[in-house]
Amino acid sequence: MHVAIIMDGNGRWAERRGLVRSAGHRAGARAVRRIVEAAARKPIDVLTLYAFSSDNWTRPTQEVSTLMRLLKRYLISETARCLENGVRLSVIGRRDRLSRDLVRTIETTERMTAGGDGLQLRLAIDYSARFAIVQAAARARDAKLTAQEFTTHLAAAIHSDVTVPVDLLIRTGGERRLSDFMLWECAYAELVFADACWPDFDEAGFDAALHEFERRERRFGGLSTEPAQSYSRAD
Repeated sequence: MHVAIIMDGNGRWAERRGLVRSAGHRAGARAVRRIVEAAARKPIDVLTLYAFSSDNWTRPTQEVSTLMRLLKRYLISETARCLENGVRLSVIGRRDRLSRDLVRTIETTERMTAGGDGLQLRLAIDYSARFAIVQAAARARDAKLTAQEFTTHLAAAIHSDVTVPVDLLIRTGGERRLSDFMLWECAYAELVFADACWPDFDEAGFDAALHEFERRERRFGGLSTEPAQSYSRAD
């Protein structure tokens, strides 16, 4: 089971409260910990969080710098917690435009948590699905390549060992679009949109999205229905 989340609405959350946008990003970081802890208690194998898109580089320099500092701080602070809970943390996306310091932090976190046998947590940083697909196509020179074989090139393009189809995509913040996130992997994903901005998204909202997924009928282009999995809290 692969759940992906577009964590939208940090800036708007802050602006509505008369705060600077960076306050929204800090509150969003706390929401990440909350949702990761909730996911670890449920039958979810992979959780992918859209932390920083390739288009986010166009934001004001100060905001980008704040986001990068928060990402580094999160990786450092959560490594020990991941080790305690068997969580494997990895980062997907480009790395050539990240600072050397951040790349070293990413590599250290990935190496230290590689043995985790529980939830696989993936942060998408400097991520663009279209860029990844173009890069994978450039690597795949065989015209007879199968879709399954193509996914190996796609995984390599985003520094991932595997490409996992998304079962459920959640987007917070009230928007209704994919924003260049995991376009290949979301071919048959169920989409759930939440009005709450990301800092306000809690376990109750997460459970509501999972229960909505349970009610969906997944046909994958056919007529038969795949029974939904139960996402009630583990005992």
